[in-house]
Amino acid sequence: MNEIAISLRNISKKYKLFNFPKERLFEALHPFNKKYHREFWALKDISIDIHKGQTVGIIGRNGSGKSTLLQVICSILRPTSGSITVNGRISALLELGAGFNPEFTGRDNVFLNGALMGFSREEMKERMPVIEAFADIGEFIDQPVKIYSSGMFVRLAFAAAINVDPDILVVDEALAVGDAKFQHKCYQKFLDFQQAGRTIILVTHDTSAILKHCDHAFLLENGAVMESGKPNDVVNHYYKLILTEDSIPGNISFTSTSSQQKPENSALEQNQSELERFFKEAPTMDNCIYRNSYNKNEYRFGDKRAVIVDYLVVSGEKHDPVTVYSGDMVNIYLKARFHQTVDSPMFGFSIKTIDGVVVYASNTRYSKIPIKSAKESDIIVFSFSIKLSLIAGDFFIDLGIAEKLPGIDSPIDIRYSLIHLPIQERNRFDGFVELESSFQEILRNTTDKVII
Repeated sequence: MNEIAISLRNISKKYKLFNFPKERLFEALHPFNKKYHREFWALKDISIDIHKGQTVGIIGRNGSGKSTLLQVICSILRPTSGSITVNGRISALLELGAGFNPEFTGRDNVFLNGALMGFSREEMKERMPVIEAFADIGEFIDQPVKIYSSGMFVRLAFAAAINVDPDILVVDEALAVGDAKFQHKCYQKFLDFQQAGRTIILVTHDTSAILKHCDHAFLLENGAVMESGKPNDVVNHYYKLILTEDSIPGNISFTSTSSQQKPENSALEQNQSELERFFKEAPTMDNCIYRNSYNKNEYRFGDKRAVIVDYLVVSGEKHDPVTVYSGDMVNIYLKARFHQTVDSPMFGFSIKTIDGVVVYASNTRYSKIPIKSAKESDIIVFSFSIKLSLIAGDFFIDLGIAEKLPGIDSPIDIRYSLIHLPIQERNRFDGFVELESSFQEILRNTTDKVII
């Protein structure tokens, strides 16, 4: 158990919901114990272990139980049933500034926050210079909090909560606070906690943060753990959940084509260019699996009113390349066959790192490109062009078709990580993306010394 930071066993949390406040009194005083409430289970039989040093992400739709689970972990709420074991001091960034007294100064509120965390006044005095420097609100720290701007308030609250050396840091949508410079400072502090081997629980709707920072993730739905495992797998499941409004995993299936035989091309077709053949072919089955860059571990979902039956990557004179070079202009051709009429189709793509962080994504809606309605049996070829000014490494490309609707777009055929495209180095640089910088010496004054 020493290697376990937090252990939850069969945790459930029930709330009593009343239609009217007076019904609480009626139920409490009823001589025959008549029930006026209905039960709502915010958490249902959750059992998880979080190891020391792990960074764990928790995602889920609104109302899935994420915040309730964090409040149980932080002992703000008591579970209806089950047990919880926490090994270490917790600092929770659940609601920044909760407990701050608006009449007190910022400094007084920091001492109050420390007292709630179990620190003596002398201990908080030692931490005060670091908190002041981190918040960076100057002389306002000695002014009443009620005159603070919202930005100043969250800066101080974040600084007070994070600079108390916790063993376990719990963050609920609280990293992106303040201006850009302060957000960068917050993320740097987050990384410092990781490097120090602290346990971190991160709850956010920002899937890129889950993919970038976490080494394990949980997906909550209707108060239960729907999936647990690698962040990329959990995020894929989450995307399917929110885009299809479907909480039953795996109900959308696609026919496997791994055993299909690649169609033979005639001698005339073999003499044609690869791009010409691509335009002319009208495959009835999935031809993507024959491409050199195809990723057999793609993740796919949608209602299948249309399907992506083929794609082609073109870089300069190279068609269907195994690798490309950093800085190359790449054209990606998508071929879709429509099985039903789609009034407002839209096409899109995204480029991701090997750990699933989206580098760039766009679609015809963002680009304001009107697409005519597609009819049954139509075959549409669409192209995307992008300059891959990225550092050398492995990247994955998503392709997708959806329908533009007044509310949420309806996914038709979404193929996550369909293309695996390694990028080779051409011009060496550090960082993530090449910004085409230039260097130039402007002036040099040389003074010749005369020795006598």
